[in-house]
Amino acid sequence: MFRVTPRAIFGTTLGTTFRALFTAAGAAAFAFAAGPSVAQGFPERPVTLVIPFAAGGSTDLVGRLVAQRMSQELGQSVVVENKGGAGGNLGAAQVAKANPDGYTILMGTVATHALNPALYKKMPYDPVTSFAPVSLLVIVPNVLVVNPNFEAKTVAELVALLKANPDKYSYASSGNGTPLHLSGELFKSLAGVEMQHIPYQGAGPALNDVLAGQVPIMFDNLPSSAGHIKSGKLRALGVTTAKRAPSFPDVPAIAETLPGYETYTWNALFAPAGTPPEVVAKLNAAANKAIADPEVQKRLADFSATVVGSTPAELEAHVKAEIAKWAPIVKESGAQLD
Repeated sequence: MFRVTPRAIFGTTLGTTFRALFTAAGAAAFAFAAGPSVAQGFPERPVTLVIPFAAGGSTDLVGRLVAQRMSQELGQSVVVENKGGAGGNLGAAQVAKANPDGYTILMGTVATHALNPALYKKMPYDPVTSFAPVSLLVIVPNVLVVNPNFEAKTVAELVALLKANPDKYSYASSGNGTPLHLSGELFKSLAGVEMQHIPYQGAGPALNDVLAGQVPIMFDNLPSSAGHIKSGKLRALGVTTAKRAPSFPDVPAIAETLPGYETYTWNALFAPAGTPPEVVAKLNAAANKAIADPEVQKRLADFSATVVGSTPAELEAHVKAEIAKWAPIVKESGAQLD
């Protein structure tokens, strides 16, 4: 079992962290003092947005929504390419090694840029020096869901069931060492229960097995489960943020039963290191306009994603802060992946 101190992990609340890092919507107006030579013709062909996880998960949903609106801003298609595997490392490495011209960009997450560097013995990229930050887009809650035929209907009932039946039940996640995996391990630690972890290559395949009843329990990003929760195909026991999600006010926070419990993830755009600042500025402007679009914001609000929209410098500071937060936590947990 992971032995994790919840206060050490999540003692800095979401609101406090991001009030310190971001100064609200003014960041969306960010622009480099860019000369026209490099950026004037960009983009002259489609841009590839690499999603480092399988289709159907939260990162995929946010990425496709943003890509569609960015295409309008850039005047060229932003084509989504799913490249799952190794907790997001395969897709992130593909972008890190791509030509630094702005035509290959990454939808990065807390996994690719904060957790994996601490989890993996050998990384195919450096989370800071291998990328040019573009914009922090959204903060996304996670959610504890079960198949509707599962007997537990509340977090308290689940804890009681797991305590009465040690190691009988299993939970699915999007992969070893992912935020969803660590959400489950934190739950086990705080509740004093045991569950077998079943990792998948992405949230989409894991979700399919929970829907089919192959695995009863899952920690998922709220966006990818939202439709299934509303339709009754999944039962939400609790959200992982400290407070209830506005889009699901009737779903309690897990912290209401397990004080101190809090996890969340985030999505951000990165280009390869060495991408010209003028090109980064164009991508930043397109991305921030995309998430400022009222229709996009409405879609994001449907699954309680908090829209940010940052400058490249703010995203760089955010990544460094996340690495500093997670490195000692992962070390304490004893988790390590080859």
